[in-house]
Amino acid sequence: MKKIMALVLAAMMLLGMCSFAAADDVPEGYPAIIEGLDFGGATVYIYDWWGNDDENHSARTAEPDEDTQKLYEYRDWLEATYNVKLVETALSDWAGNPTELANMVMNGDNSKLCLVAVAADFAGTPLANDLYMPWTIDLSGEKWNQATNDFMTKNGKIYGVHAGKTEPRSCIFFNKRVLKDAGIEPESIYDAQADGTWTWDMMLDIMSKVQRDLDNDGINDIWGMTGSADDLATGLIFSNNASFFDYDENGKLAITANRQEALDALQMRKTMWETYGAPQPEGSNWDWFKDYWKQGTTAFYAGQTWQGFNDGSEMADMEDEWGCVMYPKGPNATDYLAMACDNVYGIPNVYDEETSLKIQQIYDLYTNDTPGVDSEDGWIGNKYNYTDERAVDETYAMMREAEHSVANKTYLLGSTNDVLGSALLWGPIGSMTPAEAVESATPVWTDMLAVFNGDMTQEEYDQKKAEEAAAAAAAAEAEAAEEAPAE
Repeated sequence: MKKIMALVLAAMMLLGMCSFAAADDVPEGYPAIIEGLDFGGATVYIYDWWGNDDENHSARTAEPDEDTQKLYEYRDWLEATYNVKLVETALSDWAGNPTELANMVMNGDNSKLCLVAVAADFAGTPLANDLYMPWTIDLSGEKWNQATNDFMTKNGKIYGVHAGKTEPRSCIFFNKRVLKDAGIEPESIYDAQADGTWTWDMMLDIMSKVQRDLDNDGINDIWGMTGSADDLATGLIFSNNASFFDYDENGKLAITANRQEALDALQMRKTMWETYGAPQPEGSNWDWFKDYWKQGTTAFYAGQTWQGFNDGSEMADMEDEWGCVMYPKGPNATDYLAMACDNVYGIPNVYDEETSLKIQQIYDLYTNDTPGVDSEDGWIGNKYNYTDERAVDETYAMMREAEHSVANKTYLLGSTNDVLGSALLWGPIGSMTPAEAVESATPVWTDMLAVFNGDMTQEEYDQKKAEEAAAAAAAAEAEAAEEAPAE
């Protein structure tokens, strides 16, 4: 018996030594091993809408460069260390992931371990309907996008995350030649952004100098700006430290577009667009400004950064040199601010807390910077394609930082078009004062908020909208009948 016990103790000591040896053998720069984290050979799927990996990692590059090879080695180490396969692949398409997530939760399908990503403007339904589980690991570190943490927080808990800094979005492009022709040094705009003096008033002053009639025919040949009026409105809202919606003291999502800082931003949108915006040519499409900008007759363009570096975008075949800055500061802001619109990753609400924690832990490890790789400039990618260095090194770099990124809680109710389009930006803001326009949109928004806050079901909302549409159609029919000539 003593001999058997001695053998058992020896085996236990050997196992203990192996365990400590494994911990000591962690490659340099790799994270410490989480003791007890073991997936038993299971696969964890990281579902997006563009990936094409599988358990054999057949999507990997056959002859990777040095940095990519280090990434592969790190992920192989994770898989071996935690007895898991990590597969990043598409679940559905961009619009289909939210539906797949809802089906998964409705059916209680926990047959696969996974995270499911959704675009920001689809995140409201999962958050409102508890389709995601709350995260319990520490998300306060710089690695985790704090704007997304704010965006996906409900009742003090975070339900979705984004690893990494904010992808630059709303911006103001400027045509360097047009500015020079008006006697304005283009670099002065970058300099003003750098020293904190790039403001609404400065942009207005530049447009007043640029916009002019060159041939004295009574029609402006050079205009202050063009681009998307919707992007302009949204950009100005956030640049004045304002918002369309935010949580109130009771934890309910509420309208904030009626606050003075938001109304001031909407008034600035009216002032800029109505005074300096190039008029839309008669009979043109809604996106007429994309080709108009290329003609080189406007100083500024309200858009989004991807239009400046994607192949085939507006800036790709520009003849004139151009630059890009953040939206100028409004009077209510102390720094440059822009909305964040990053994809959200969450854990379907189908697991127990222990399983959820394991998925969080492995995703935390999976999204670490690759050990041994300097990833400081990894975000740049193709962003130098068509623009000058200052747009990338100064503007885009600044927009990525947490202090310049603000969660756009409009997306909790739906897309910009669905929430702000016909209710505010496609008519009311042009024909009314900002206060009147917001007041006219309030009934529409109130119903949307009631659904998100749980005060009205989606079915009740849909029925109410159907009844309103039927009533409007009946009223229009009655009016048409009254105006019809008597026989």
